[in-house]
Amino acid sequence: MPVPQAPVRHTELQKRVVRVLITGQILGGIGMGATLSLGALLAAALSGSSAWSGMAATMSTLGAAIVAVPLARLAQANGRRVSLAAGSFVAGTGAVLAITSVSADNFALLLLALMLLGVGSATNLQARFAATDLASSRFRARDLSIVVWSTTIGAVLGPNLFGPGEVLGAALGLPAMTGAFAFSLAATITAAFVYALGLRPDPLLTALAARTASAGIRRASGGLVILRSNAAARYAVAVIALSHATMVALMSMAPVHLRDHGASLTIIGLTISLHVAGMYAVSPVFGALSDRLGRLPVVLGGQVLLLVALTVAWFSDGSQATMTVSLVFLGLGWSASVVAGSALVSEAVEIEDQSSLQGFSDLSMNAAGALGGALAGPILALAGYSGLGLAAMALVAVVVVWSVGRGRVTHAR
Repeated sequence: MPVPQAPVRHTELQKRVVRVLITGQILGGIGMGATLSLGALLAAALSGSSAWSGMAATMSTLGAAIVAVPLARLAQANGRRVSLAAGSFVAGTGAVLAITSVSADNFALLLLALMLLGVGSATNLQARFAATDLASSRFRARDLSIVVWSTTIGAVLGPNLFGPGEVLGAALGLPAMTGAFAFSLAATITAAFVYALGLRPDPLLTALAARTASAGIRRASGGLVILRSNAAARYAVAVIALSHATMVALMSMAPVHLRDHGASLTIIGLTISLHVAGMYAVSPVFGALSDRLGRLPVVLGGQVLLLVALTVAWFSDGSQATMTVSLVFLGLGWSASVVAGSALVSEAVEIEDQSSLQGFSDLSMNAAGALGGALAGPILALAGYSGLGLAAMALVAVVVVWSVGRGRVTHAR
């Protein structure tokens, strides 16, 4: 049982928690963005085949999936502070291994490094839920979306560190295309200290202590147990997982597709940074709309945006302009769906079960992303980027049909 925290006004603590999470997310975004595209390029280079490039996203999302539930359990037992700091530190070790793998020309070691870097993604995902621990229901989606938005700064800056990274790498004697990992290392380790020192008192332990004092608290249920009995939880988890799989499948193949059409490393980094901006920059808008209009309309709006992205990809000619339009809409659709879906996850259960469901949601999200990334490479090789866009429409269709059906049930009640 967690140790109760010292009494403190939740509104004041919530503001401070959000500020700390914003700082950590900016740093985590740099760590993620600096290596987002390089992973696919290095996988293709070390393996000798573009068909293996999708394994970069696969291993990253697989790493995030593997630690999602352990991080949630760590948070339940010891608080968000310990969980987020530990996740950031592990991601830093992944950056070190990535540089080592290129030096040793070892593809297997690169895959392990990308898996550990994926722990940083899991940490960033858990941080958004940390913003809901003490948030009022009136502003839950807003606070969550502000933390998601803060990732924009680092994640957009990260891909544009490719050039400076090469300069730094040359100065440090690092192999080609690994200098950006030095930025990732510095950012993730700093984020670990920010979480460890800043989240005092801990928001989750404070919320649990308040729940115990007011109404008592029962033993937390496991994620699978919750899903079997809670239709709202099943829907929320599915929305996030399928939307993430759609995004990862298209995004993970974009650097390879651009390179095959003659784009430079700088152009690839700029294009990916615009995609990441779409993912995070307007998330507060989707959070506000979710609080005002409801979660379901925003989920459906996100699916429409994803469909636009996939349609543009279907007709893509490989030009930077076409790819940029597709990837920006892809990021916007992901943002709307994940912000609204994450609010639904937090609202589907009581506080004692939230960590379990949130961890299982992140596990499902990253497992779906890993599968999407793994299948994207072969589909790209067989049907091209256009075929990949067409195939991903099936995932959007599932969410739309489920959302419409759920809306009818809610309206009937």
